[in-house]
Amino acid sequence: MALERQPAGGAPSRPISRDQSLNCLWQGPARLGESPLWDTRRNRLFWIDCLGQKLWSANADGGDPRSWNLPDVIGSIGLCEDGRLVVGFARGFALVTAGQGGAEVEWIGNPDPDNPGTRLNDGKVDRQGRFWCGTMNMDFMATNAALFRLDPDRTWDRIDDGFTVSNGIAFSPDGARMYFSDSRVDRSYQYDLDKATGRLSNRRAFLDTTAYEGRVDGATVDAEGCYWAALFSGAAIARFDPDGTLMQKIELPVSCPTMCSFGGPDLDILYVTSATFVLEEDELARQPLAGALFAIEGLGAQGLEEPRFAIPG
Repeated sequence: MALERQPAGGAPSRPISRDQSLNCLWQGPARLGESPLWDTRRNRLFWIDCLGQKLWSANADGGDPRSWNLPDVIGSIGLCEDGRLVVGFARGFALVTAGQGGAEVEWIGNPDPDNPGTRLNDGKVDRQGRFWCGTMNMDFMATNAALFRLDPDRTWDRIDDGFTVSNGIAFSPDGARMYFSDSRVDRSYQYDLDKATGRLSNRRAFLDTTAYEGRVDGATVDAEGCYWAALFSGAAIARFDPDGTLMQKIELPVSCPTMCSFGGPDLDILYVTSATFVLEEDELARQPLAGALFAIEGLGAQGLEEPRFAIPG
């Protein structure tokens, strides 16, 4: 289907504190908004509606919104060196070209074809150009989800397993540490990442979110190495230092934020997606902005440019 242009029309900005403000850039609503991603080359933000099977893009302030229909449930996206997007669809990895005539999909393969009760979920490109993506148990029950690494030669490896819902993937500024969350059991981990080989080692506890309202969903790391996470069912974004100490908590007007990332011309705007699919009618009535895309400014933090999936040749 051809590219669709949607009218802008977010809610007005409102102050969070004396120096910070929150603005609704796109009201949606998405069923499951995810993967906000700033492309510095195009000066545009990309994000997805996983269950709505749509890719979205807009300017830094939410202007000129565009959307593309996709052929499958989509878990996550990453930028590619050649301008395409690397994608974790429910049925497997793919490369997507979002153009004027619609979205063209080049399928790579399904890393876990013998496990039909799972699908690909959270994913992120590391600083060496590899795409990491975890699966999730679609009933949120069994520990049959795994973490995969897709390399630029389009081969993949199963790196770790025994999870329920993979989330929270992010990388330290030097690329030597990886963060990962199993959100259904309220556990987040750190790994040491061998930058040359892509091997993970020394998995250790990072966060136990039973101490907080909500659980870690999507996440990012800022230029100082602090970890920012959307607290799903917790109505907040939380910033943790690299040792897991809570530094800051930003309350939101929606209960189910799903992911956050930095973008904008100076990489100092925190974009936040949200979801509606778990909310009952009365909850939706109390949260008119559920499923929207938000921008938080004035945080005093700056993100890092998103890495790109390496394309050989």
